[in-house]
Amino acid sequence: MNDDRSARPPRRLRYRGKNPRRFEEKYKEHDPQRYGETIAKVLASGKTPAGMHRPIMATEIMEVLGPRPGHVAVDATLGYGGHAQEILARLQPGGRLLGLDVDPIELPRTEARLRSLGHDAEFTVYRSNFAGLPQILAQAGLSGVDLILADLGLSSMQLDDASRGFSIKYDGPLDMRMNPARGRSAAALLRGLDAAKLTRLLEENADEPHAELLGAALTGKAFATTRSLASAVRAALPRLPEQAIELSVRRVFQAVRIAVNDEFSALEAFLRQLPSCLNPGGRVAVLTFHSGEDRRVKKSFAAGQRLGLYGNVSKEVVRPSAAERSANPRSAAAKLRWAQRSA
Repeated sequence: MNDDRSARPPRRLRYRGKNPRRFEEKYKEHDPQRYGETIAKVLASGKTPAGMHRPIMATEIMEVLGPRPGHVAVDATLGYGGHAQEILARLQPGGRLLGLDVDPIELPRTEARLRSLGHDAEFTVYRSNFAGLPQILAQAGLSGVDLILADLGLSSMQLDDASRGFSIKYDGPLDMRMNPARGRSAAALLRGLDAAKLTRLLEENADEPHAELLGAALTGKAFATTRSLASAVRAALPRLPEQAIELSVRRVFQAVRIAVNDEFSALEAFLRQLPSCLNPGGRVAVLTFHSGEDRRVKKSFAAGQRLGLYGNVSKEVVRPSAAERSANPRSAAAKLRWAQRSA
């Protein structure tokens, strides 16, 4: 008998219980084209399928940016490509989209997904942080573009993948790097901080009210996994209500992730360079997810308007509708601000 076992399809992973729990076991959600009914049920329940990302405030962002045929656009944080998909559809014919993302794991998947849609607008991908936007435009032979979008939130793919170490939902290595091949992991960062530096990091990056207590409690300890850090935060705040403790856990993770990826410095560089990257009358929209980001965007747009760089800026922050918050709870913290380059 010719037993060609190499030709057999690989068995799917086995898991305990009735339904898969771990990210890598959710084989249906990793193949949405084949298991569309399952994906539809997950979406209908108000949840985001593992390995997928639902673009937040897509309608509002398209209204703000107004992409049209022939426009040249930048999605500075490509992520899963949900916003880029909406932009590409509106750039046809004759438009051009540049997609930037620093994540080497998700970027090739997103590029393949967007190219499979068959849009005839020109689409080019760059593995770069958005702080390098001027260099990318020069590389593309552009002096400016008509619209720029920056969605500063983590993608659901990053949150759901335990190996990335971003979330307390799953236990995994305490990494948190957007580009796992560069820089120090969260575990290494924490090992190198004394109590004063950790306290300041928690205050500046997350407005943590118990920063001093947590700085003293977490310093000098080694945390190899996400759950070991989360457990240490909970142990340091035993007298608080459970909801308050969990908020502090999330703020600690946020503060450490921002530090690991130097997110505020990158955002500040991006905001400084924005006016010179926009054509006259060009528009930018920035989607933020916590107060530190929103403050920086608000102040930068207001300063740009005072200097005459922006002719118009959003007077009030735009938030997701009640319907979107209900359908996609991960959108609840989102804030949208926009600005238009002076003509």
